[in-house]
Amino acid sequence: MKLGRNFILLLVLISLPLFFITGEAQEKKEKARGGEKRIAGEKGFGFSASRAPIDIVSDTVEANQKENTVTFKGNVVAKQEDTTLYANTLIIRYEAETKKLKEIIAIGSVKIVQLDRRATGQKATFQQEENKVVLDGDAVVREGENEIRGERVIFYVNEERSIVEGGKGSRVNTRITPPPKEK
Repeated sequence: MKLGRNFILLLVLISLPLFFITGEAQEKKEKARGGEKRIAGEKGFGFSASRAPIDIVSDTVEANQKENTVTFKGNVVAKQEDTTLYANTLIIRYEAETKKLKEIIAIGSVKIVQLDRRATGQKATFQQEENKVVLDGDAVVREGENEIRGERVIFYVNEERSIVEGGKGSRVNTRITPPPKEK
C-alpha cells in the first residue's frame, strides 16, 4: 500500500510533540534562570524539547482522521537522545483543525528509561494541556537504588511535583537507599 504524502507529513507532525511534553517546562525554567544550559545529572524525567531526532518503531501504524488519532501497535519503541519509551500500543490524539497534540496514551507493559531513572506501569497518559503524566497499573518509579511503588503515579511537570496513590487494599511502598559514606 502506497502512503500518501499528506499522511506521512501528518504522522511526523503529530509524533514530534510526544517527546516535547516535559521539555517545554524545562525550557521555561532555563529562560527564567537566564538561559543556563541544562547539565547532565540535573533532575527531570522525560523527553527534551531539543530538535534531536526522534525514532519510533512499531509493528504497525494506523491513522484515523475521523477520530484524530495515530496509533502505533506492537513492540513500540520511541527514542530521543537518552530517553526511551517502550509500550505495546501508543495512541496519539490531536486537535482536528490545528493538529495540535492533545493526549498521548501508552498501553501495555509501559517502560520509560532515562539514564538511571526508570518508570514502569500498564498505562501512561501524557496530557499536553495540563502538562501532566499519569502512570497507572502497578506503577513503579526507580532512580538508582531508590524506588517507589503504587497503583498510580501522577507527575505535574510544571509544578515539579508528583503524587503516588495505593490501590484498593494496597499501600504505597518506598525504598530509599542512602548514598555510600565518603572516605
